[in-house]
Amino acid sequence: MATSSLSKLMLSPTSMSPHSPVTHRPNISFITFPNSRSQLSATQLRKTKNTSRSFTAFCSLGAANDPKGDTPIELRYAAFPTVMDINQIREILPHRFPFLLVDRVIEYNPGVFAVAIKNVTINDNFFPGHFPERPIMPGVLMVEAMAQVGGLVMLQPEVGGSRDNFFFAGIDKVRFRKPVIAGDTIVMRMTLVKLQKRFGIAKMEGKAFVGGEVVCEGEFLMAMGSE
Repeated sequence: MATSSLSKLMLSPTSMSPHSPVTHRPNISFITFPNSRSQLSATQLRKTKNTSRSFTAFCSLGAANDPKGDTPIELRYAAFPTVMDINQIREILPHRFPFLLVDRVIEYNPGVFAVAIKNVTINDNFFPGHFPERPIMPGVLMVEAMAQVGGLVMLQPEVGGSRDNFFFAGIDKVRFRKPVIAGDTIVMRMTLVKLQKRFGIAKMEGKAFVGGEVVCEGEFLMAMGSE
């Protein structure tokens, strides 16, 4: 039985000799994995000298070790729950554009605590001036956003706060841990620590997080009035 020309080439002594000249080099694929989870993994595909094209594909952190790697990233993470949407927030807080800095409440116990989010986008009106070349959310607006979450806790019948007579009275021990930039989602927790109804003063503790890391924290004083 006649053998194919390919088989003859593979089995011939000339093709097996280590001194035989190489007439063709196949395309080579290089795969680079990260040394740590803090680096991006990349796959680089390079072609022969005949073409100068190259392709680099980047994936998210730790994707090589992700057990859910077969699931598209847009389906991998659940959204924050909605306990109170923006329309319900507007019914409680008197703030309006451009100073309403709470987008959604994700956990809530009236008169005790509230957890809410603020989606930071490049379209926020403060970014053109703070700063044009490096957009960072002003710290005072982070504090204001947290105070508004505190307002959601206090402006309830259980507490007796009045929407028309509710004021931000003071701050103490405020620290800014990391900058907040466009694209971040701030998760803010405000907890009532002490309430003096006789004087209409409430003390609250607040923390703001981005990606599970504290970006701002402090103590807040709220002044309440009756209807």
